[in-house]
Amino acid sequence: MQTAALVGRDGSMDWLCLPRFDSPAVFAGLLGSEEHGSWRVAPLSGGPATRRRYRGDSLILESEWETPRGTVRVIDFMPPADALVGAPVVVRIVEGVSGQVPVRSELRMRFHYGKVVPWVRREADGRTVAVAGPDAVWFDSDTETYGRGLTTYSDVTLGEGDRVTFTLTWHPSHVDGPLRTDALAALADTEAFWADWMTRCTYQGPWREPVVRSLITLKALTYAPTGGIVAAPTTSLPEDVGGVRNWDYRYTWLRDAAMTLGALLKTGFVDEAKAWREWLLRAVAGDPENLQIMYGVGGERRLTEYEATWLPGYEGSHPVRIGNAAAEQFQLDVYGEVIDALHLGRQAGMEGNDHAHALQLKLMDYMEQHWRDPDEGIWEVRGPRRHFVHSKVMAWVAVDRTIRMLVEQPQASDTDKMLEHLKGVREEIHREVCAYGYDAERNTFTQYYGSTELDASLLLIPQVGFLPPEDKRVIGTIEAIQRELTEDGFVRRYPTNGSSVGLDGLPGDEGAFLACSFWLADDLAMIGRVEEARELFERLLALRNDLGLLAEEWDPRLQRQVGNFPQAFSHVPLIDTALRLTATMRAGAVAAAE
Repeated sequence: MQTAALVGRDGSMDWLCLPRFDSPAVFAGLLGSEEHGSWRVAPLSGGPATRRRYRGDSLILESEWETPRGTVRVIDFMPPADALVGAPVVVRIVEGVSGQVPVRSELRMRFHYGKVVPWVRREADGRTVAVAGPDAVWFDSDTETYGRGLTTYSDVTLGEGDRVTFTLTWHPSHVDGPLRTDALAALADTEAFWADWMTRCTYQGPWREPVVRSLITLKALTYAPTGGIVAAPTTSLPEDVGGVRNWDYRYTWLRDAAMTLGALLKTGFVDEAKAWREWLLRAVAGDPENLQIMYGVGGERRLTEYEATWLPGYEGSHPVRIGNAAAEQFQLDVYGEVIDALHLGRQAGMEGNDHAHALQLKLMDYMEQHWRDPDEGIWEVRGPRRHFVHSKVMAWVAVDRTIRMLVEQPQASDTDKMLEHLKGVREEIHREVCAYGYDAERNTFTQYYGSTELDASLLLIPQVGFLPPEDKRVIGTIEAIQRELTEDGFVRRYPTNGSSVGLDGLPGDEGAFLACSFWLADDLAMIGRVEEARELFERLLALRNDLGLLAEEWDPRLQRQVGNFPQAFSHVPLIDTALRLTATMRAGAVAAAE
């Protein structure tokens, strides 16, 4: 809950940014080679783990190798540190299960995304420290280590019951080193933390395992010191392998974070919503007119985008981008998502907050003045601004939820007058969307005013309450998307043009968008096609990797996940769809019994 490490099946940690999710990577091998930074702990014979799993409902990863000489287990985790002062620590414990297995730890630290080789030295107390500029990484082990070729090695043979530990701790380079971490005590504390956290989960249904794994993943993407939530812990994992659709997702998108909060609130996790609300108040400050669609995890506004030209990219997918220029875009829908998240918080029993109330009214004032403007939309197109239908629908949501707030919590003498005005605005937006964003001949809403293209974000129309699910225009839109915007039953965001530059301003194609595919399952359940919804949901669950994690997209041609990983925007609708299907099936069972 400060940063994240990605570990491959071969025991190699190929991605780790320190000390924050959006800090430069110390291990960037994921976007190049092991020489760009990696840390492999595995049997000397190599190869992928025979099996791996998370220990119970936690983020403690256990990988086991069965070799001709015996079996060995590697346990990887990051202990939850004190939210304000704790430095990020990576712990790797190797256990002998049977036989006598030679194991090697092979540590290559390369700072600033693989570009900088640090100064590595051995301290008098036997600790190893790597220093580059403001950063230092301290490496501790209870076994001997040696250096060769800018790499730190450790070789040990483990028999049944034997154990060795390794820890890696970030620390500012200008102060004394951190205290050593007791690896086994940290393991017990980490297991206890996750067990305690999961006691709050209120979901009880047939899909508890994928829901719980998704909740844990979302919690892991929360930056504990501030309450910010990152979209994903990676940058530039391609949406189109070998292509240019590579983006940095290590920031807090208001949209993604708001949707994440919705999923957490619906399953009993209110504390995270409170922390995010405080983060929002600090990030927006007194300037809602300059609301950004994303911020750094601490609320930073400047997220300058540049290319890391020294990295070849994941499977040759370049450029590798650091930072995200979309932070400067105007995306009208964000106002609706933020205001809806504040509304859900109140529904979940969060105590009132005068500052949040005032912020919502300020956001509403700005949105009212600008809802008629074109924008870049939910998909952050890098082409011209348009009047995207989804954006206008979410503007309607912003007004609708503000009206509900004023009805529930009137705080001004002119509330009645304000309500009357906002009801007029809500009706005006609704009328305009239905007039200009709907194709009567095809009986479907369209991507933007006057277009014939479809867009998967239209699936949210019934989910946010803009129109009831039984409305013929809603059903027509769902069926049109099924006909024209799916591949192998999974939903694409919008049409792309292959090698030509498309509406989004980019060449190339992309995979099916997992969030949109979950939205389709949601909609199918809402219009009574429950078995079809359940079948699609089960197919989507089958796309998860062996640990239950989802990237942003699924490539039907390559039959693999693509995009940044793991992706909050995929795990959130998984939870939402499980909740809806569970409630729908239970309601059907009650009706049948009656």
